[in-house]
Amino acid sequence: MSLKLSNARLPAPRTPIAWLQLRREKTRLAVGLCGISFAVVLMFMQLGFRSALFESAVGMHSSLEGEIVLISPRSVALIAMERFSERTLYQALRFQGVRSVSPIYVETALWKNPDLYGATRNIRVYGVRPSERVFSLPGVSEHIALVKQPDVVLFDRASRQEFGPVARLFEQKGAVVTEVDQRRVTVAGLFQLGVTFGSDGTIITSDINFLRIFKNRRQSGLIDIGLIQLKPGADAARVLEDLKANLPPDVKVLSKRQYMDFEINYWNSSTPIGFTFMLGTVMGFIVGSIVVYQVLYTDVTDHLAEYATLKAMGYRDSYFLGVVFQAALILAALGFVPGLGIAWGLYQVTRSATLLPLFMEANRSLLVLGLTFLACFISGAIAVRKLREADPADIF
Repeated sequence: MSLKLSNARLPAPRTPIAWLQLRREKTRLAVGLCGISFAVVLMFMQLGFRSALFESAVGMHSSLEGEIVLISPRSVALIAMERFSERTLYQALRFQGVRSVSPIYVETALWKNPDLYGATRNIRVYGVRPSERVFSLPGVSEHIALVKQPDVVLFDRASRQEFGPVARLFEQKGAVVTEVDQRRVTVAGLFQLGVTFGSDGTIITSDINFLRIFKNRRQSGLIDIGLIQLKPGADAARVLEDLKANLPPDVKVLSKRQYMDFEINYWNSSTPIGFTFMLGTVMGFIVGSIVVYQVLYTDVTDHLAEYATLKAMGYRDSYFLGVVFQAALILAALGFVPGLGIAWGLYQVTRSATLLPLFMEANRSLLVLGLTFLACFISGAIAVRKLREADPADIF
């Protein structure tokens, strides 16, 4: 008479074997959950930093009040712009569908901390025509007319504190006097943009003031960015193709979305930063997989005799696979929740310290949850191999 019975005659397994086995060794369970939570936090932080990198890098790009952008083909990113002739930008006015054009100057200068004598720091400077709408940033439209005055600038209130308490001083006094590249300037208004991995602070001024500040480095007629606004109802795709086909080759014609992708691609592909954050995410995934594997493998090993008994009674491998995968999913769920809470707190701390746009987003939470379940699923699949190879005859 065979010792094996048909699974059809066995009662459905209602006992939560997976949970009972995990709970039996509370210390092992606690250590395993700590490891999974650490892996979850690691993935959240790396993905968050990567997202903040891209989002902050295109903060200016996304605020442009135009549909098409011209840059030099030799430009590689906002931190390394090349100049082209302003006359090429004005040639775009003869194309059907183009309403107006706006030149933008970009440069980096030394900002003198108005509260700390002699302390200087690099700051990004944009030069635009005050009569034209170029940036949709909060505070710009309200104060941009002020930069028509000589040596007047607008200061980004989201700049790092190393530039000085400019926002506080401005709110107390109504104006702040300091120096940019050793030229005396007055902060007459505030706007909000935020820091990036390439810039800790920003000021906006008129094109005339810009050329005054950089009189030894820049000359009128050579610009960094050309912004094109289209007429209402114009076919943006058709105008874009017309400009690409007919403008001189000294400019690259991009849609606003393509210009943002151009910047993101630089930080993702041409610098080690994007790769580093992605590698960190992969490392978190591997750490989580190893932790879960160790917990499940030890659990299977400790209960091998019980599993063998069930095998001899007729339970099939699919039943044991279910038990192990249930344990893996329990570990994933219990480890994800505290990891999510810790990562949320670290986002708050990091955002306060660095001013980077680091927020907990639903899509990222779902991605990390999916990676956590995947890591636990893979670990369970590996750990169950020992169980499948077990022969009841060897054990007894």
